[in-house]
Amino acid sequence: MFRWPRRKDRPGTSTAPAAPTGTWQEVLHSGNATVTGSDRAFVNTGIYTSTVQLPPDALRPPAEVDAPAGLDDLPYRPGLFVGRGNELDRLDAALATPGAALVQAVHGLGGIGKSALAAHWAATRPHGHTPIRWITADSPAAIQQGLADLTTALQPALATALPDQALAQWGLQWLATHTGWLIVLDNVNDPAHIADLITRARGGRFLITSRLATIWSDAATLVRLDVLDATESLALLTRITTTQHPGRDLDGAADLCEELGHLPLAIEQAAAYLAQNPLTTPRAYLNLLAEHPAAMYRHGAATTPEQRTIARIWNITLDRITTLQPHAADLLRTLAWYAPENIPTTLLDTGPADPPTRNAALGLLTAYSMITPDPATGTLAVHRLVQALARTPDPDDPHRTPTLIDQARQQATNCLHTALPPPTTPLPPGPPGAPSSPTSTPSPSTPPPTPTPQPPSASSTKPDSSSATRASPAAPPHTSNAPTPTPSGCWVRTTPPP
Repeated sequence: MFRWPRRKDRPGTSTAPAAPTGTWQEVLHSGNATVTGSDRAFVNTGIYTSTVQLPPDALRPPAEVDAPAGLDDLPYRPGLFVGRGNELDRLDAALATPGAALVQAVHGLGGIGKSALAAHWAATRPHGHTPIRWITADSPAAIQQGLADLTTALQPALATALPDQALAQWGLQWLATHTGWLIVLDNVNDPAHIADLITRARGGRFLITSRLATIWSDAATLVRLDVLDATESLALLTRITTTQHPGRDLDGAADLCEELGHLPLAIEQAAAYLAQNPLTTPRAYLNLLAEHPAAMYRHGAATTPEQRTIARIWNITLDRITTLQPHAADLLRTLAWYAPENIPTTLLDTGPADPPTRNAALGLLTAYSMITPDPATGTLAVHRLVQALARTPDPDDPHRTPTLIDQARQQATNCLHTALPPPTTPLPPGPPGAPSSPTSTPSPSTPPPTPTPQPPSASSTKPDSSSATRASPAAPPHTSNAPTPTPSGCWVRTTPPP
């Protein structure tokens, strides 16, 4: 059975108060946590002994404790929510279905707005559940702390009488013996961390958010979040940037939303920066993003928490991915040099990894919503901002050192060259006196004989009709910065983009 980590009491948390008037319970501290007796409760919590006096109802069984009003603790920010009508309706419909399971899961790429959707639904929709508690669920320790906080909200006197592990068990027993509550388990990294909680507490409803996409087969409702549409992302950017400065210059706002791939967290980060710098237009922000990408991905406004920036959010995911399958991070950096959509998986057949390793890496990236496979076409899609960050060198980021970025670009080039068909197309007649060759195939280092097409638009992970690479070939490139078409329908940029 899963057990939460143990922790000893902090010194000084169990100092006995002055004896009050009336009937009180007395709690003694020494050793492992236990509670016994009706007139006197012995709670062993360490290597020392102390006494805490409690009111007479403090040690009532969890089943006998009712939830008072005002216990909700949602981190709701109504001004930062736009759209998502279909997803909210799906959660509503699942709740109204008789006999439905009690677990709903929202999954998607980091920064896509899973937590915002869960908080908005819980705060604004008529689901009828109370109390509503928000538990950060990215680790066993965080889950234990969330359940301990529920206990102290229900029985404040227990905060100084029991260690966190015992408080968490009390909270779990309360959930198991009551109905009608709603628990949001935010940012679940491993289903095993919440399995015991969900198995034992069956009387309410759990709403789960997670970056994991492929493991929630038992959920009554599985909602996959995509990026905002162009109108919604522009509305979010405008709302944040004009709150303090209405009527400001928003030149380039739509282009900025497009460049950020309509990802909610990226829009919020850019908008907070613009709100703090009212003389900076969205167009100027675009220039900063092009000239100083590493710094702009890493920082927002002064009030933006470091852990809520795009660079930090995805680094947490990459840390876990690298631990589980190091080749997956290498593969993501390689995919960053291709166009965002319709990347043929056959491009990866000639990579350095053997097929089992390559397939495991692709599966892990899919599970964490870093790539989106399309089985019907045998292609992959990667959000354009994931790509932009993954190919931006940053000496301070272990996942994006200049050496790793250069190796990935070279690998992307090698895979493309190997995947190109052999030269079988006859050359057209050249001018008089020009050298001739029986066959030729346009390649990344050969300027095209026809007008150069523009790269495909990639504002989201929805596929279109082309695939591409931005890899720079090993052969000396020509001086043009325009993308060059290849016979396979790909295009290649012969010098790295900024």
